[in-house]
Amino acid sequence: MSFQGWVELTGRLIDGAGVAAVVVGVVAASVWAAVRGIRGRRPVYRPYRQFLGRSILLGLELLVAADIIRTVAVTPTLTSIAVLAGIVLIRTFLSFSLELEITGRWPWQKVPATPETPATPKASDRPAKGTSRDSSSD
Repeated sequence: MSFQGWVELTGRLIDGAGVAAVVVGVVAASVWAAVRGIRGRRPVYRPYRQFLGRSILLGLELLVAADIIRTVAVTPTLTSIAVLAGIVLIRTFLSFSLELEITGRWPWQKVPATPETPATPKASDRPAKGTSRDSSSD
């Protein structure tokens, strides 16, 4: 098999992994939500959407990788690269939109910091009563 044949096969395998990630994610999220709903555990809808969104994001990442491999290694023409750029642009927009839906913030935003309580020194860190920090003897 030629190099281009191997690259095409690799691209197809990664495409299949991307589709499988979405399908398995949909099935797993649906089963999880159904079990949670039957048991009466709430909430169901928002975690279901987050689970589903993460599966779609993973699938999109794999599909973009497969497109890049096939376009750059197999058919590097100006037209194929322009098509790849369009596909990557659309999938990137979808990824950002899904990330916003899942986490409530853009991918480049930091996780909001939680206020921490001031640290109090542990008893072992404080000097014992009647002693000073400088315990040098005369």
